[in-house]
Amino acid sequence: MKKVITFGEVMLRLAAPGYERFMQSSQLSATFGGGEANVAVSLANYGIPVSFVTRLPENDLGSACAKELRGLGVNTEHIAFGGDRIGIYFLETGAVNRASKVIYDRAHSALSEVTPGMIDWEKIFEEAAWFHWTGITPAVSESAALVCQEAIDAAKTKGLTVSTDLNYRANLWKWGKTAHEVMPGLVQGCDIILGNEEDAAMALDIHPDGVDVTGGAVDAEAYLSVSKKIMKQVPRCKKVITTLRGSVSASHNTWSGVLYDGSKLYKAPEYNITHIVDRVGGGDSFMGGLIYGLLTYREDLQSALNFAVAASCLKHTIYGDYNRVTIKEVEKLMGGDASGRVTR
Repeated sequence: MKKVITFGEVMLRLAAPGYERFMQSSQLSATFGGGEANVAVSLANYGIPVSFVTRLPENDLGSACAKELRGLGVNTEHIAFGGDRIGIYFLETGAVNRASKVIYDRAHSALSEVTPGMIDWEKIFEEAAWFHWTGITPAVSESAALVCQEAIDAAKTKGLTVSTDLNYRANLWKWGKTAHEVMPGLVQGCDIILGNEEDAAMALDIHPDGVDVTGGAVDAEAYLSVSKKIMKQVPRCKKVITTLRGSVSASHNTWSGVLYDGSKLYKAPEYNITHIVDRVGGGDSFMGGLIYGLLTYREDLQSALNFAVAASCLKHTIYGDYNRVTIKEVEKLMGGDASGRVTR
């Protein structure tokens, strides 16, 4: 099987322990994570050959990050080393009616200072079949947006399937242009587009009708018009996927998804996640599961979608950015076994 390539920024994650607030915690737990790296780890877990492309500083933190990714089965040979620092994000985990909080410290990170021509996309895509990027990367800096466009253009020339997670991050678009000005041009090169209601609205100015995600329930049919509008705006797009998260509280969400292929809207089962351990990386685990599903189940789009939703449901029970689950565990949940009984 040819490789999947993902591109973006992997960061040092500093999280307050448990449900402590920044202002009360005397220590922070250090791990690594980032949208496209999270997707790569999921795919490696499922046995899919995957390479993660980024830029990291040539110091102990950059080396530790690359080493961890290699240990998780991700190919890191195309990581460019340079720059002065790794990006950082601080996480405070919410509970019940108190939302989680993220603070970014990514200015002048190695990836934010990447420039066109720095990464040899021609070589990277030689043995690849799929390229994945997210809306986080062009939000980091103008130069990162230009490199993202460079990669998309090269992937299209090579005939790769190109996917994106729109992933709107309001706290990142600070370099002079808005998501509305940048994202529509980038997504023109995409075959597969994933997002939620906020992503579609803020990145593409497309809105679902009659949706209230704060009410704890999300109507899948409301997203059919959004999917059609995205396909009209992006003629190359073959599939639009929407994650459906109903937020009852910070600790209790409903979770599902829909997939539209231009003729039929597929709806996955809805999971009731009552005790969330860590929801960061939930969308990335969905994307990783979706890529695996589309590569494995091929024309069975219902199974591909069901795998993505089940995989990301399980991610909500795992601490850290990465979804450390197996195919067998996902398929067990897909089959209806949500009992959580001890496996002996």
